[in-house]
Amino acid sequence: MTDSLTVRDNRTGLEYDVPILDGAIKAADLGKIKAGDDTPGLAVYDPGFVNTASCRSSVTYIDGEKGILEYRGFPIEQLAEKSSFLEVAYLLINGALPTKAEYDAWVHEITYHTFVHENVKSFMQGFRYDAHPMGMLMASVGALSTFYPDARNISDADNRHMQIVRMIAKMPTLGAWAFRHAQGKPYVYPDNDLGYTANFLSMLFKMSESKFEADERLVRALDVLFILHADHEQNCSTNAVRSVGSSQVDPYSAVAAGVGALYGPLHGGANEAVLRMLRRIGSKENIPSFIEGVKNGNEKLMGFGHRVYKNFDPRATIIKKACDDVFEVTGVNPLLEIAKELEKIALEDEYFIKRKLYPNVDFYSGLIYEAFQFPPEMFTVLFAIGRTPGWLAQWSELVQDKEQKIARPKQIYTGPRTLDFTPASERWA
Repeated sequence: MTDSLTVRDNRTGLEYDVPILDGAIKAADLGKIKAGDDTPGLAVYDPGFVNTASCRSSVTYIDGEKGILEYRGFPIEQLAEKSSFLEVAYLLINGALPTKAEYDAWVHEITYHTFVHENVKSFMQGFRYDAHPMGMLMASVGALSTFYPDARNISDADNRHMQIVRMIAKMPTLGAWAFRHAQGKPYVYPDNDLGYTANFLSMLFKMSESKFEADERLVRALDVLFILHADHEQNCSTNAVRSVGSSQVDPYSAVAAGVGALYGPLHGGANEAVLRMLRRIGSKENIPSFIEGVKNGNEKLMGFGHRVYKNFDPRATIIKKACDDVFEVTGVNPLLEIAKELEKIALEDEYFIKRKLYPNVDFYSGLIYEAFQFPPEMFTVLFAIGRTPGWLAQWSELVQDKEQKIARPKQIYTGPRTLDFTPASERWA
């Protein structure tokens, strides 16, 4: 067998041929390797799934060494430049670009489903005045499962399609209402004369005017940000969606799990940490001392490096250009000059080059969001709206994958064994 791995178990002296398929071996094949008939098979210990594939997927391809990101085979650079968020959403969900008729029908469906039940509004109004928008989003997405009990019928393709449309359509409404709630402002209903992203901006910022129309440059910049965040392979939140979805629960509950995972600062909150870092630096003159602090372990360089990308994050280049478009409308964020100088110094310093630390997507996205006048707690909500089509594409792939089983990782038990129980009457005597 040529495409195989020969493993010699030094405990027993036995050798095993383990087949290699698509650059991977099956964990179950390793499970056949035992020290004895009455002992458990060999397991792989991999905290954080650093080198463990949990699924086969055709949604997103990443080559971290070369800085490549593709949705369904299309480079992210081309999609960001030439496509729209709803077209990218269609591509992720359906696996191919739409015809004109398919796209028009897709946009119509999503536009038609932007409104939510009035009881959802009452539910969201019940949160405290200072509730975090991500907590509100997570709860309201999960609550949608109670409004659409038919969503549990996940084996029906038409039913899956309807839930996918509903969720992509309603996420901006829920996100905008969470934003308005925190500001004590009345919720704004969708304006279905507007496009997807323009409608979202209207629900966020409309006040007393009869119609809110955002600057097209801002609409386009936010649309590009949504595209950049639409999917990113098996990250923490996507893994959460797949793991919860593997129990065959409805997609609203699975996506609510994804929102919960994204809520964490190690996943969705990195761009907020970048802004805090830039404010702490204060001015370009302070950058050299900050860099020294990083090298000495006294400071953290936020927004640099990535778990997957080892040379550069292709999204960072695109987002840097979007910065220029946004600041043309809003005026330049004073933190931008600090960011650009920090990037320049870090990319020329051997310390950072050797460690493959370069700006990632979070380094500039926070500056854009702040230019839109979003408070930091809204940044992750915007991330979640953009990521929704990716979560749903991954969920849809999961429920149709005959190889998938309910997620149930193994563990290595490290606690005591076979203790003798002493009744409370004796222990307390």
